[in-house]
Amino acid sequence: MPPPKSSFLDKVLGRIGRLDKEGLQTVVQRLARERSFLETLFNTIEDGVLVADETGRVLYFNQAVTRLLGMQEGQSEGQHVNQFLPDLDWEKLAKFDKTGGVKVTRHEFEVEYPRPRLLSLYAAPLDGEAIGSSGVALILHDATEARQKTHEAIETERIQALTLLAASVAHEIGNPLNALHIHLQLMERELKKLGAVVGEPAANSISGRRKPKGESTGADAAEIAHKLEKYLAVSKGEIVRLDYIVTQFLQAIRPSVPQLRLSSLNDVVRETLELLRPEIENRGVTVKEKLAKQLAASPIDPAQIKQALVNLIKNAVQAMTKGGVLSITTDSGVDGVVVSIADTGGGIPQEQINRIFEPFYTTKKKGSGLGLMIVQRIVRDHGGRIDLESHVGKGTTFRIWLPLYERRTRLLEARHD
Repeated sequence: MPPPKSSFLDKVLGRIGRLDKEGLQTVVQRLARERSFLETLFNTIEDGVLVADETGRVLYFNQAVTRLLGMQEGQSEGQHVNQFLPDLDWEKLAKFDKTGGVKVTRHEFEVEYPRPRLLSLYAAPLDGEAIGSSGVALILHDATEARQKTHEAIETERIQALTLLAASVAHEIGNPLNALHIHLQLMERELKKLGAVVGEPAANSISGRRKPKGESTGADAAEIAHKLEKYLAVSKGEIVRLDYIVTQFLQAIRPSVPQLRLSSLNDVVRETLELLRPEIENRGVTVKEKLAKQLAASPIDPAQIKQALVNLIKNAVQAMTKGGVLSITTDSGVDGVVVSIADTGGGIPQEQINRIFEPFYTTKKKGSGLGLMIVQRIVRDHGGRIDLESHVGKGTTFRIWLPLYERRTRLLEARHD
């Protein structure tokens, strides 16, 4: 194996005693140029580079570290690295450095300052395989976006799995539900006929006719018919609820490409409120509308956006048990339009907010847990985003941002040789 090539600095150190004044000046100038080159290189890369001495004191960091950890040039040098990375086990790293050998360790941290990020940290001794301690080089990589993409990929796979399941479930459950609903209607009709027939025995009983042993009077039959009507009503209600859950399930996972056209978000909001007004008034909820007067038309699918608003408004109304105020606001955002739905209900506890968009997760007694998943899918298909802000005891606000401009596919220009 050929020996490693010696660097410029190694060559200089080998003959440092034989250099004259001009030679030393040339060496210093070249070293200054190399340092400038390296600093420019380090400040160009996106990953953070941080160097700490054997005691853990910061010697150098590039501009990416300033962005990731909030360190300031001229103020952070000399500070201990744990001041900026509290979860870093510096004592363990220092032991690795002293023992020598090829060692590169990897850690993941979540930092809150200057903003919440997930960082992957790679640490290696400055002196390579040499035994002793001369410090550690830390490479910081921002893994926040990668983790988000991983979560999105997992969610996509989960939805695809649910889609395959839905094809058979909807068929196997939907048809029997329809058959049950039809037969319950037929039973209801027969009960009405029975109610008309039992009147005659009741009249005979009143006129003094003696009831044979084991024969029910008309009054008894009428009472039985009345109970059966109540049981049928409950059964029909449960079938309607099951049918609603199946429909919601299909809407949540079945891919539906939005039919975009320039439309007024204000008009969609007004139509949705008009549709839900009877339910809102029945619950004694006060509606406050604050719609922007000059709101630009945006490329949306009005039917899908109305579906999303129906889910959000229903959730808001149901969150307020006694009256309350439902506030709906539209406004212009950065390159988009915004609609906000706010309620004065009990709010969502912090431990539930992270799960609120999960399929089948619900805090309602009779909820399907699919409404917010449908809303999230519709908003994403429009290229928008949805934000949630909630305070326990004060209420919840959902904000939907939708882009003003439709995304266009960029095609490569044809080459003419």
